[in-house]
Amino acid sequence: MASAGTRVSIFPLPGAVLYPGLQLPLHIFEPRYRAMVSDALARDRRIGMIQPQRSYEGAPLYEIGCLGRIGEVEALDDGRFNIILEGEARFRILRELDVSTPFRQVEAELFEELEEEQLAPVERAGFEREARRFADAQGYRVDWDSVARLDDVSLINGVSQVVPFDAASKQALLEAPDVSARCELLVQLMQFFGRRDDDDDDRVTLQ
Repeated sequence: MASAGTRVSIFPLPGAVLYPGLQLPLHIFEPRYRAMVSDALARDRRIGMIQPQRSYEGAPLYEIGCLGRIGEVEALDDGRFNIILEGEARFRILRELDVSTPFRQVEAELFEELEEEQLAPVERAGFEREARRFADAQGYRVDWDSVARLDDVSLINGVSQVVPFDAASKQALLEAPDVSARCELLVQLMQFFGRRDDDDDDRVTLQ
């Protein structure tokens, strides 16, 4: 389910994906996004993270993003900001608005995220098994005891937010309708990128 008609100031950033309940640290230095943060702080402290489909100025946007609330903020002397954005809800763009601000704004519908979603035990076990393989292959050091203590949503969304996949793959994970579908896709992507690395030794990097 979703609610319509919310005005959202957006921060289009390739490879940067935010999930509800998670945090994203951002360094804000471009003048237009400094203006966006200042505007948000004077209003409701909310901005929307979304990926552009291309890397040029004014590029079309993907349809789905995540609304975040500015939590911690450090205002630097030269006008830059360091902020922690706290994910609240995914949104779908209805239309881009014609605005005079230097930053883009959209009308969006906010998704009502399902609470207390859970994976089947076999799904959780399969994910952790594939995650161990992928982490070992990539040379990542992981505290698996801490991983085991995470609830299903925090685990799957947390991994989806930080995995070093390309922007389109990260977008597909964000658009997955629930934690079970996201888990299944995440396993498929880890298998795909793990095999690709084995074949050509090209490391997948965060775009």
